[in-house]
Amino acid sequence: MHTDVPDRFRREMRLWALAKDGQRREVTVEDLWPHKSLLVLKFQGVETISDAEPLVGAELQLPRGERAELEPGWTYLSDLIGCTVFDGQREIGEIEDVQFGAGEAPLLVVRSGSKLPYEIPFAEAFLEKLDLERKQVRMNLPEGLLEVNKPKKD
Repeated sequence: MHTDVPDRFRREMRLWALAKDGQRREVTVEDLWPHKSLLVLKFQGVETISDAEPLVGAELQLPRGERAELEPGWTYLSDLIGCTVFDGQREIGEIEDVQFGAGEAPLLVVRSGSKLPYEIPFAEAFLEKLDLERKQVRMNLPEGLLEVNKPKKD
């Protein structure tokens, strides 16, 4: 698994695994070790490849009280879900997911009504203000960025 803070994990730690299909299950770390640039976690009761397959690509979640303290200016991406995104004074929509694509910046998946969601890079160059208490992300987006997601007209 990829993590910026590998030291936060320990044996007998209880986590939640959120699978890509939305299923969530509790897991307990039995063992862990570094392997190349990754951290490998072995969970109790997961003994075979068949047992592990449902966990491939799962997001590991831990209780908020057990999260590592972040340096000033950093935020947990999960805290962005549910925030409203603004481009200047214009409300764009609510963040429903954060995804990782080919670029360096994660993509905010922002839903605005029944339209297709916008995918907006969460890049420092676009960020004006992040106010997690008010659940607001204020950005200065490049002209035309939101039009990238519009369906083609024939």
